[in-house]
Amino acid sequence: MDITDFYDTFFEEAEELLADMERHLLEIDLEEPDAEQLNAIFRAAHSIKGGAGTFGFDVLQKTTHLLENLLDHARRGEMPLRRDIVDTFLETKDMLHDQLDAYRNQEEPDQAAFTRICQTLQQLAREEIGQELEAAASAPEDTGNAPTATPPAHTADTTTDNVAVASPTSEQLLAVALLNVGEKDRGLLVEELGQLGTVQGHHGDEECYEVTLLTGVSRDDIEAVMCFIVEPEQLQIRHAENEESVPEASPQAPPQSEKDPASPAKSETATSPALLTTGGASESGRPKAKKAKAGGESSSIRVSVDKVDQIINLVGELIITQSMLDQTVSELDGVTHGGLLNGMNLLQRNARDLQEAVMSVRMVPMDYVFSRYPRLVRDLAGKLDKEVELVTEGESTELDKSLTERIIDPLTHLVRNSLDHGIEDPDTREAAGKPRIGRLTLSAQHQGGNILIEVIDDGAGLDRDRLLAKAHESGLSVSDSMSDDEVWQLIFAPGFSTAKQVSDVSGRGVGMDVVKRNIQGMGGHVEIMSRRGQGTTTRIVLPLTLAILDGMSIKVGSEVFILPLSTVLESLQPSREDLYAMAGDDVVLKVRDEYLPVVAVHEALDVKGAKTQLKETIAVIVQGEGRRYALLVDDLIGQQQVVVKNLETNYRKVPGVSAATILGDGSVALILDIADLHRLSRAKKEARRPQRASIDYETLLQQEREPS
Repeated sequence: MDITDFYDTFFEEAEELLADMERHLLEIDLEEPDAEQLNAIFRAAHSIKGGAGTFGFDVLQKTTHLLENLLDHARRGEMPLRRDIVDTFLETKDMLHDQLDAYRNQEEPDQAAFTRICQTLQQLAREEIGQELEAAASAPEDTGNAPTATPPAHTADTTTDNVAVASPTSEQLLAVALLNVGEKDRGLLVEELGQLGTVQGHHGDEECYEVTLLTGVSRDDIEAVMCFIVEPEQLQIRHAENEESVPEASPQAPPQSEKDPASPAKSETATSPALLTTGGASESGRPKAKKAKAGGESSSIRVSVDKVDQIINLVGELIITQSMLDQTVSELDGVTHGGLLNGMNLLQRNARDLQEAVMSVRMVPMDYVFSRYPRLVRDLAGKLDKEVELVTEGESTELDKSLTERIIDPLTHLVRNSLDHGIEDPDTREAAGKPRIGRLTLSAQHQGGNILIEVIDDGAGLDRDRLLAKAHESGLSVSDSMSDDEVWQLIFAPGFSTAKQVSDVSGRGVGMDVVKRNIQGMGGHVEIMSRRGQGTTTRIVLPLTLAILDGMSIKVGSEVFILPLSTVLESLQPSREDLYAMAGDDVVLKVRDEYLPVVAVHEALDVKGAKTQLKETIAVIVQGEGRRYALLVDDLIGQQQVVVKNLETNYRKVPGVSAATILGDGSVALILDIADLHRLSRAKKEARRPQRASIDYETLLQQEREPS
């Protein structure tokens, strides 16, 4: 068996262990450290060290071993915890992450950085516990086979200063019990244990298979390595020196030929990360087996995102095909073809259930995103000499994984902006009658077919006068009569910044415009609410997924378009009393004391044969980028769920359009981008002047207001 087959599993689970380590370090109470948290941090380092040793990742093993030694002293109460010590542990965790990335990319880790972190840890040990730390033994040289964790007979000096090398562990005879492991996997695990020492014998059945192992590796290291291969309840280890009867030594079975049907095949079941505990023997001398699925199957598997995307695409095609069949069958006589119609109804329900089940596979909790910010807030608050408490709400709220990956950068910029520009320093807050510790809240919640993500701070809030003055200075078209919402949106203008000085945190006028573009690219929009002296709330509204869309079908001329249902507020018949002509060709529609810009879809998209008489059209009130518009369309067809197809990938970018879909009759329908459609409409009106629009609103309004 090639041990490199487990590399990907090791990398993924080591990343999760590092994330757990960081989370516990950030949460730990320095005054009264929780023993279980300290143990969890230690176990994470220990597991990574064991795996790194087995896979031959020498630098990672040595760094983790030094950290593990310090953590051991901390959990035993032999070394006090202070903020600077936790900072050193976090710095080491970052270094471990960099080393892991280097090995993942088949590169050697930065030797200078490795030497520096080792010196830092040794210095900490000398100051706090008055002794040098022992380093992990050097990994064996690569002989062309899979690397092993067996220590070499002679250990060479390490390349770091003041790092003592531990002597190899003396050999011991261990009985390693593998519980509930299928026949084909037992051979693989016996081979794996052979990498850690010499297999003296192995026997047993599927319920309990025991391997006698002569090894110089500690029992803890065996557990740490095997955690990347089996679940904790499947492994029990005990010393075998004092056993009354040791299984007769038998040579380790060599790998059988692939042609041999009894040859064990490589397991495709990947396990979830787990920290292992040892178990003792039962009264009969054999470890008691915990009931599990046959073959030792894990309750979860790792599947690449590409495979999930492929399944989602296939389900999307299935939904399109089902819609085509449904449209064809709907034209048949219900009495004659009753059985077929009933079958189609059942197919429709099953297809919808399948679609929802597959989509749920891609959904991940927002904790995946929020867990990145405690460290960011801690480090940045320290750099800015501010005291900030981070609160997260709605961590279990789920969002499509593709969106969680893309929302991280915009959300990071908003968090940094709140800390730098929003929350004041402790003295300023105290003078204003506020608590010295600022509060930053990250929250997520579902609202219809959208997810609302909010970044809330209790800082100084936005300064309207200062924003307007800066906008005038920057040459932006603004007026004192602008609403607060319009003024707040100025911060998203390219190059706009009110920072008094440029720092390495912010102030260069870049970022907020990128935040807005990125969120719009995900089909969402940004809203800002602020009160002077009380704080600012930045709200991001996103669709739950980009693969499936609940839409409203509209007809303009002979063309069918799709409006995202989340943008549709209402529809109404426009009346002549509620339409008002503005300068040029601009027209607004009064809806409950609010004046909404009117966008004639057929004008913006050059659709021929559309209705041009006001009384024949329908006004659909929609919302995009925080503003409301009135779209004039010919007819409303109805609501339907559509499969989103990327238009730029398959064709090119089309103004006013965000994507496309395939309807039940096989035709292509464009999905409209509300805000971009309004910009396109205004641009075409500007280009047409002094020509008249296809709807002559001034004449139309005058005629309709004259008595008949």
